Amino acid sequence: MLKNIPPILSPEMLKVLCEMGHSDRLVIADGNFPAASMGKDAIVLRCDGHGVPELLDAILTVFPLDTYVEKPVNLMQVVAGDNVQTPIWETYKEIIARHDPRGAETIDCLERFAFYEETKKVYCIIATSESAQYANIMLQKGVII
Repeated sequence: MLKNIPPILSPEMLKVLCEMGHSDRLVIADGNFPAASMGKDAIVLRCDGHGVPELLDAILTVFPLDTYVEKPVNLMQVVAGDNVQTPIWETYKEIIARHDPRGAETIDCLERFAFYEETKKVYCIIATSESAQYANIMLQKGVII
């Protein structure tokens, strides 16, 4: 056990987060995301039974967002014609604001297939049991100052 480390962050996840360097990216994926096929060149960690918000909050306690890019956080844009609400995005904004003074200004959206293409380049994909649609979030790591 360690002090001040959220218990949801497993030893394996802490190791991966520590291995990541400046500008490396990770995706915290919802339960519908094709993590295994998208993560053929990435480390894929399973966090079954957990949702994206609780993992996002825990990860951001130890993971600085990149300050050298305007938008170090990317969401998957809702596909035109999908009648889907994304209230989870408001939760993400609140969580990010607790950990980064730029808050919601760190967030951008990528078109679905652009998000998939960028995911193929990430260091790590964390697969969750999140049931909300369009709950995938990509984070770009910064430096500790």
